[in-house]
Amino acid sequence: MFKHLRGDLFGGITAGIVALPLALAFGVSSGLGPSAGLYGAIFISFFAALFGGTNTQISGPTAPMTAVSMVVIAGIVAVNDGDINKALPAILTIFLLAGIIQIGLGLVGLGKYIKYIPYPVVSGFMTAIGVIILVTQILPAVGYYPKEDEQYVNQYVAEAEEKILENILREEAGEGILVLEDFEETIKRAHAITEADMLKEARTLAAKDASGVLGTFKVLPRAVRNINWMELGLALVTIFIIYGFKRITTAIPSTLVALVTVSGVAFGFGLDYRPIEQIPSGLPIPNLEIFTNFNLSTITPYIFTALTLALLGAIDSLLTSVVADNMTQTKHKPNKELVGQGIGNSIAALFGGIPGAGATIRTVVNINSGGKTRLSGMVAGVLLLIVLLALGPVASQIPAAVLAGILVTVGIGVMDYRGLKAIPHLPKDIKLGPLKLSSEVIIMLVVMVLSSIWNLVYAVGIGLVIASLMFMKKIGDITAQRSDVKPLREETWSDEKNLPENIKEEIFIKHIKGPLFFGSTTEFQQLASQIPDTASTVVIRMGRMQYMDQSGLYAMEDVLQDLKRKNVMVLLVGILDQPKYMMERIDIIPGLIPQEHIFESFKSCMNWVGQSSKNSNP
Repeated sequence: MFKHLRGDLFGGITAGIVALPLALAFGVSSGLGPSAGLYGAIFISFFAALFGGTNTQISGPTAPMTAVSMVVIAGIVAVNDGDINKALPAILTIFLLAGIIQIGLGLVGLGKYIKYIPYPVVSGFMTAIGVIILVTQILPAVGYYPKEDEQYVNQYVAEAEEKILENILREEAGEGILVLEDFEETIKRAHAITEADMLKEARTLAAKDASGVLGTFKVLPRAVRNINWMELGLALVTIFIIYGFKRITTAIPSTLVALVTVSGVAFGFGLDYRPIEQIPSGLPIPNLEIFTNFNLSTITPYIFTALTLALLGAIDSLLTSVVADNMTQTKHKPNKELVGQGIGNSIAALFGGIPGAGATIRTVVNINSGGKTRLSGMVAGVLLLIVLLALGPVASQIPAAVLAGILVTVGIGVMDYRGLKAIPHLPKDIKLGPLKLSSEVIIMLVVMVLSSIWNLVYAVGIGLVIASLMFMKKIGDITAQRSDVKPLREETWSDEKNLPENIKEEIFIKHIKGPLFFGSTTEFQQLASQIPDTASTVVIRMGRMQYMDQSGLYAMEDVLQDLKRKNVMVLLVGILDQPKYMMERIDIIPGLIPQEHIFESFKSCMNWVGQSSKNSNP
């Protein structure tokens, strides 16, 4: 590990510097604050490097993981009356569960299967992440915060009253109080509600309604009328420096230059700006309320989200691992990498950090700066810890608009432009009336739109289902085309050309090419109706049928039973191990097809047919 110490130190320090502004920005964007982003970067970077399977990978909060985390955080905070401190144990429990799931995925060896996630789903998701980050940063970039707009919040006072009353009734039901028999208790609790409580609930509802892409567009007219020109100026200058400084040199991260320059000028000149939340000083301490306040009912609705976080982190990390492999001419260990990422996310959750994954840009920076072993990732984590301990109070003075500007560039950069550019050129393989559409474009757009305006987690699930169905249809169509049911005289294989004419009249040969599965059973079931009246024997050649699923198995049984009722003899040729095993399980062999009607080669089958023909016509 220490053979490349100098390169690892320089690579880790450089990667850590690149990670610093992004960690703070992702923390703010998530809703847990800059310290959560910094804690996530520290622990994930260190422990994912220590236990992972990619030597040069730098891990930490990423745009996709942060976007999904926002869903979890916003949902649980809303349930807890807008109180982030009250919601924090449940939020961190979900993050911890995601890390544990990742460890489990690695231990059971599922790392190698991540590659089967269809590209259109990944492309649509990544573009949606960019859209979400870009749109949701418009409000902080112009200095507009809905829950601080009194006129906007006042619209939610009536709804806040209703929500508070619902909470009172729910509390009484939980305590076994019969509301209809004890109005006085309900009235007593209602009188205890203050105007401050009402206002707090109204602000929570206002913030929730203004969150996400649709929420941002909903309040955008108000934001435009209430622009804070100072905040907008800081954000625009940040964006300009990030893109402009790259044209001068890439040796120094432009994001860091923008963060330090704009923050320094704003603070030095005493500008009236909105700083980020206070970053706690001192060492991070574990949040033991995850265990002491554990409530299964609170996290149950988000278990699927935890699984999505785990899978998304796995995909993100392993894609970055492939990039690192290509740059270093090495080979990562996917399952070990998942275990390392899971350990990093689990420990980060215990200390209040947001989840993350392998970060491509930071990993590339590390490799280009000389990083060669896992020590570089650990150095990056230690550097961020030093920054936290030494510069926490200074970092707390960073303008919120600067981080919004940084996130705007992240949103623009994370979109999958390669996938978007390919949309006009992808093959149009679906017909809807007069329209011809591309199935891959449909999947990409469905995932992108649903992720942007509805729910990231459900959108990915729907995209996977659509992609799977379309893939299965394509495979079924291809298999059906290659496995047409035709009489011998219309289709012959090379070893069938010289058969005697009398045998050609008596037998019907069926070729099965490719798997017999649920997508191809319909065509196979038409076999019995296509047999000529002169045929008394059916030869099913199965040497090219590698696989049979349960649907194919029962389709085969139905066809064989139908042929048996018609007194047609069936001979199987070249049956492979898996289909034979399946057919033996439900007694097709030897129940419907005796062993003497199963042949290893077509030649031996024809010899048997010829001999049987002679015996029947002496």
